Amino acid sequence: MPETKGLVIVNTGNGKGKTTAALGLGLRAWGQGLKVLVLQFIKGNWKYGELQAAERMGADFVIRQLGEGFVNNTTGDDRAEHQAAAEKALQDARTEVMSGNWDMIILDEINYAIKFGLVSGEAVVELLAIKPPLLHLVLTGRDACQEIIDKADLVTEMKEIKHPYKKGIKAQKGIEF
Repeated sequence: MPETKGLVIVNTGNGKGKTTAALGLGLRAWGQGLKVLVLQFIKGNWKYGELQAAERMGADFVIRQLGEGFVNNTTGDDRAEHQAAAEKALQDARTEVMSGNWDMIILDEINYAIKFGLVSGEAVVELLAIKPPLLHLVLTGRDACQEIIDKADLVTEMKEIKHPYKKGIKAQKGIEF
């Protein structure tokens, strides 16, 4: 029997598909009987297609939206709300990582949460250090910090070559959400 090791996987870069690839990996894991949890650090209050799919998949594939939505230009109280939500999401991640309830945990957009100062990169590196040996941990989002890249077993950088948005084509149901 092959040796099993929980991997740290990072999907980063400026191209589309980081979350989509992580969800595809989660779907593959779920299909093999693994229990998958997705914690979304930025996304919240939007009805993404993957939420509806996960509801149909049952208790072994769970997505929790923990963020307050897009964060790039927030200030003051709005920023404080984003920061509080991200800190709570990180606490939830610690709890779930140590719970033994999951075979794979996807921390969606956690790299963005670090980039925008909502959580510290150091705190996320500490989370990687306490990860149980068999748990797969997937981190998504642009601009992954070097410390996380160094700790990862697999890093994929999505690179934008062409995007329909640049031709004026708006986000489409089933493609972007």
